[in-house]
Amino acid sequence: MPPVEPSPPPLRVGVLLPTREMAVTGDYTIAPLLEFAREAEDLGFDSVWAGDSLTARPRLDPLVVLAAVGAVTQTIGLGTAALTATLRHPLIGAAMAASLDHTTGGRLSLGLGAGFPVPESAAEFAAVGVPFESRVGRLDETVRLWRQAWRSDAADGPADFTGRYWQIDGVDRLPPPATPGGPPLWLASSDTPRVLARVARLYDGWLPFLPDAKAYRVAWDRITELAAQEGRAPHAVTPGLYATLAVDADRGRAETALDRYVQGYYGRSLALMNTVQAYGWGDPGECAEWLAGYVEAGARHLVIRIGSLDPRPRLRQIADEVLPVLRATRPA
Repeated sequence: MPPVEPSPPPLRVGVLLPTREMAVTGDYTIAPLLEFAREAEDLGFDSVWAGDSLTARPRLDPLVVLAAVGAVTQTIGLGTAALTATLRHPLIGAAMAASLDHTTGGRLSLGLGAGFPVPESAAEFAAVGVPFESRVGRLDETVRLWRQAWRSDAADGPADFTGRYWQIDGVDRLPPPATPGGPPLWLASSDTPRVLARVARLYDGWLPFLPDAKAYRVAWDRITELAAQEGRAPHAVTPGLYATLAVDADRGRAETALDRYVQGYYGRSLALMNTVQAYGWGDPGECAEWLAGYVEAGARHLVIRIGSLDPRPRLRQIADEVLPVLRATRPA
């Protein structure tokens, strides 16, 4: 008999913590974020995520926020969407990630981004002395260094890392993470051929923000094909999605509110950002149907950003009216 294809992993749906939204309104307190996370867990979301930026889109540090969230929640998954890892020295990043993995009881996943190609991000890299033009290579090398450090056994002798950007002796001396081999590392990215090859070769998950579900399906099929060529096991790469929702019974009002939100978040219009990122708006049924198109295209872990500077009132509505539709949807 031919081998049985393993079933796809269960669908998981997470929500982004509003660290940037609160910063836009001038609120840097932690209590509302902890309340948001506890409510998300109570409502049945599978994960909560935190974004990262120093000067381009400032907010509280995601690793610090997730450490606090881990202390007040029990089972919900925790992740970064996305951590600009190369803004930190890789040894410091490895130690912080391993420490957070322990703090959260192994509930951590790290979505990693190389940095959005806009002037604000280039200025952010320059401010910390990291060349922006080498950010992609530095990110992949950081991932290799982290994995070597996390998988090294001191009994085997010193583990030295030699790469293009860093040459570091004794990375095995770093504290090991709680998760054997370290927390899953996802690439937050687009769907260019080079990106898809990197995901298939090096990462545990793919977290794109593609505005079209058909393009998502084509890209995911290509990652699956390339991962098999790399000798990776089926489902070794988790197909994710980063998507922004504006839920309102009046579709026009939802679009207007979402445009204000995007202008406040990025300083750019919804019409422009909608060409490169995934945005859905309308009543709960319309939003659920839009996201279900990505689930049918293969997505298995959705990260929903609520498109409002005051997102908490929409959290229960999404849990009650959008999540059940998504969980009843099957990939093609």
